[in-house]
Amino acid sequence: MIQSTEILAKELAEQYSNLLVDWIPKGASIALAVGGNYIYYVAGVYDISLENGKKIQKGSIADRVIKERKKIETVIDQELLGIPYYGIGYPIDFLGEPAALIVILSPNHPEVKREPFRFITGKQQDQWVPIAIDKIFYFESLNKKNWFYADGEQYKINLTLKELSRRLPDYFLRIHRSYIINIHAISRITRDFSSNLIIIMKDGTELPVSNSYLNEVKRILEF
Repeated sequence: MIQSTEILAKELAEQYSNLLVDWIPKGASIALAVGGNYIYYVAGVYDISLENGKKIQKGSIADRVIKERKKIETVIDQELLGIPYYGIGYPIDFLGEPAALIVILSPNHPEVKREPFRFITGKQQDQWVPIAIDKIFYFESLNKKNWFYADGEQYKINLTLKELSRRLPDYFLRIHRSYIINIHAISRITRDFSSNLIIIMKDGTELPVSNSYLNEVKRILEF
């Protein structure tokens, strides 16, 4: 039974790792926790030496994710595991129980999330325009170029969606490989003729929700 659980945990961790490939830095360690224990761990470049069966410490990322059922991203000091680490925890389900998938990095890793953007400067023709982050409706990646839209205008940026996601406020939501939207700019949510979920923005733009992000969108928007 223990072996079969470990196999299922490995398969689930690999499934989520593939789904989050654009979000997980290369060389990250991955852990899966459910109930009161860690049930799967694969070491990356920064190894915190978690063992299968190790109890979840109170106040750890795994503990908070399972209790609060939301994404947790923070630096944990060395008091809990004897080594500091930067972790990103995602709420998932494992065999019907609340669980946590933890991405583990060095606290000094260059991709550790910094302070959220307050504005982003976009380019229109030969001009650069700084736009307050809360005025941006959505970001788009199209034909290897990246754009954002605000007040009906399109602006080109050099940042990728992956880079943006690490510094956007929590009211921005990834709905598709090509789109990150401002939740406050949503007008309504509907379905097309094929029953695919469509988000209609306040400027009238219709954006598709891909199957890969469907469950996360429903969880965040609570419907």
